[in-house]
Amino acid sequence: MNKNEARVETSAKMRCFQKVKIVIHTILGLAACASMTPITVTAQNYPSRPIRFIVPFPPGGGTDVLTRTLATALGETLQWKIVVDNRPGAAGSVGMDVAAKATPDGYTLVTGEASDLAIFPTLFAKLPYDPVKDFQPITLIGSTELVLVVAADKPYKSLGDLIAAAKTKSLTMASAGSGGISHLVGEMLKQRAGIELLHVPYKGAAPAMADVLAGHVDLYFAVVPAVLGLLKNGRLRALAVTTAQRASALPDVPTIAESGYSNFDASAWYGVLVPAGTPAAIVSRLNADITRVLQMPQTRARFEANGVAVQGGSPERFKTFIVSEIAKWGQAVKISGAKID
Repeated sequence: MNKNEARVETSAKMRCFQKVKIVIHTILGLAACASMTPITVTAQNYPSRPIRFIVPFPPGGGTDVLTRTLATALGETLQWKIVVDNRPGAAGSVGMDVAAKATPDGYTLVTGEASDLAIFPTLFAKLPYDPVKDFQPITLIGSTELVLVVAADKPYKSLGDLIAAAKTKSLTMASAGSGGISHLVGEMLKQRAGIELLHVPYKGAAPAMADVLAGHVDLYFAVVPAVLGLLKNGRLRALAVTTAQRASALPDVPTIAESGYSNFDASAWYGVLVPAGTPAAIVSRLNADITRVLQMPQTRARFEANGVAVQGGSPERFKTFIVSEIAKWGQAVKISGAKID
């Protein structure tokens, strides 16, 4: 082959190579567009079918009340079709695990709270989900106090009465499940007051409350939304709230700190999450719509009537809050000595 023929062959090969590059770039470009299109379309059309909203507790408890309040507001305002799915068990960890393993397409939401997101990582030796890695936070719904309640026919008129009785006889303490916030707050009081309380765990707030009302269990630390109606109709008596300040919904009930145990401060909180891997466009849409509905006067009024202070905020803010609460409650768990294998 002479030099001219070699140059012609080389030139032909170069033209062929350039054509191949163009084809490859075209294919890659089309693939990128194809991968982006479903997310864009999904975000624009979202939601196009009913949304499942998981509650990791039985009906009637504080988490259930708040979730249904939010679901109703979203349905009324945005015409979303939402199906509340109660998945109780293991103090909330069963429902959280179901949510963590759901398809990350924006059609499964879950209400997480202080127990299953912040307390369990330290309290349980093994947890079927990771509160940080397995979920994408959407927004913080709100926070509320816990209140120490007894049946109205019990002789205890104050926290002092109850602690004095606990030092002379065995009293029983209900909880919404081993390791839940109602359990841990009781453990904190036991340590601070130097008393013994026999822990009786239930599968949720509603069955726990049923046995308190029936007189089978002496006391219970309940979130305010779950018992406000029972306090107002006189079936329960409130002895103290767990936060540093008195509850706006129960202004006449003293705090545990006021009752002689300084720096006692614990509150419950709730937030919306989706499985990790949910498209960013859907996360942004959910955050914007839920936050907007939470800030509406009629929605805020509904939550405040249940003793809940509305929060809202960005996914990033909620994630930072969860991480800080894990550290905070981790210390409380270690101090209390509670541990579940």
